[in-house]
Amino acid sequence: MSSGTAGADFTGHPRGSRGYRGVLVGLAAAGVATFAQLYSLQGVLPDLAADLDLPESSAALTVSAATLGLALAVIPWSAAADRFGRLPAMRAAILAAVVLGLSVPLADSFSLLLVLRFLEGAALGGIPAVALAYLSEEVDARSAALAAGTYVSGTTVGGLAGRIIAAPLAEAVGWRLGVAAVSVLAALAAVVFMLTAPRQRGFTPAADGDRLARRLAANLREPRLLVLYLQGFLLMGGFVAVYNYLGFRLVNPPFGLPQSVAASLFLAYLAGTWSSRAAGRLTGRPQLGRRRVLLGAIAVMGAGLALTVLPFLPAVVAGLVVFTAGFFGAHAVASGWVPVIAVEGRAQASSLYNLGYYAGSSLLGWVGGFFFQDAGWAALAGFVAALMAVAALAAALVLRADAGAPART
Repeated sequence: MSSGTAGADFTGHPRGSRGYRGVLVGLAAAGVATFAQLYSLQGVLPDLAADLDLPESSAALTVSAATLGLALAVIPWSAAADRFGRLPAMRAAILAAVVLGLSVPLADSFSLLLVLRFLEGAALGGIPAVALAYLSEEVDARSAALAAGTYVSGTTVGGLAGRIIAAPLAEAVGWRLGVAAVSVLAALAAVVFMLTAPRQRGFTPAADGDRLARRLAANLREPRLLVLYLQGFLLMGGFVAVYNYLGFRLVNPPFGLPQSVAASLFLAYLAGTWSSRAAGRLTGRPQLGRRRVLLGAIAVMGAGLALTVLPFLPAVVAGLVVFTAGFFGAHAVASGWVPVIAVEGRAQASSLYNLGYYAGSSLLGWVGGFFFQDAGWAALAGFVAALMAVAALAAALVLRADAGAPART
C-alpha cells in the first residue's frame, strides 16, 4: 500500500500492536531530538550572559529566537505535510535541525547566534507541526489521548536532557561545548526516529483546490479551537518565563547556588513526563473528561507557582515540580484535544496550536524578564499567575463540551 494513500479499512494501529509501539517510540525520539535542541541554551543562560556580557533579558533571546522560528514555521510545515506526507516532512525537518544545531556552538557573535537559533527553530517546527496529526491518523482513536500524552512525555525528556546535559558541561568547559553535546544527543535520537516510526497508512493527501487558506480559516472560526490556541499561548509563555529566569534567581542571593546545581532543578521536568501521560488517562474517565482535567492541571500549576515565591529552597524545588506537572498535564490535554475538535485541516489545526504555543514562549517568556529585572521573582510570579487566570477563565467559559467532531483533512 502506498504511504501516500489511506487504506479504506485502516482505522489506526490498536494499542499494544507493533505499529502502535513504533509510532510512540518514533515520536518520543523525535520529541527528544526536538526539545533537547530547542531548550539546550536555557540551561546555560547565566554562563552565556557572563561570557557575552549580556543582561538577563538579552540572553533569553537565544531561547526566544528559536521558539519564534518554530512558531513562524509550523504552518508552512503543515502545508508541506499535507502535500508530501507527514513522515517525509518530519524526516526533512529533523535532519535540517540536526545540521543547524551542530552549527550553533560555532557562532562567533551574538547576532549570528540569534540567526542560527532562529533557523534551527524553523527547522524544528516540522516536528510539533505534524507529530499529532501523524499520531491521530496512525493510532486507533480510542487510544489517541493516551498516545498524545506519551508523545508529550517524550518532549519533556528532551527538554530535560537538553538542559541538564548542557549546564554542567558549560560550567566545566564552556557553554559552547555543552550545547554541542546536546546536538550530538539530538542526532542520535533522530536516528531512532528514522528507524522506528512506521510508514504512514492513515494519511490522505490534500485534494486539488483544497487551499491552505481555507483550511486555516475553518480552524479559526471554531471558538473552542481559539480557546485551545490561547491555552498554549498563555500557559507556555508563563512556563518558559519561569524556567528562563529561575536559574538567574538561584545563582544569586539568597540562594547562591553553582550553575550546575541550579540547573539540576530542571529534573523537575520528570514530573511532566509522568503528568502528561496521567492527564491522557484521566481524560478517558467519563466523570472527568478533557475540560475538567485541563482546569485541574491549571490549578496545580498555580499551587506550584505560589510555592516558588517562598525564599526557602525546598519550597522552591517542590513548587517547581508541582508547577511543571501541572503545565505538562494541561499541554497534553489541550494539544491532544485540538485534532479532535478540528472540522478539517488536522495538520493546520495542530499547527495553529503550536503557533500560539511557541509565540507565547517567544514573547511572554522574554517579557517576563522585565518583571524579574525590575521587581524580582514575586513580580514575575504575579505576571505568570495572571496569564494562568486568563487561560482558566477562557477554558471555563468556552470549553463546555468534551467531545468534538472527528477531524478530516
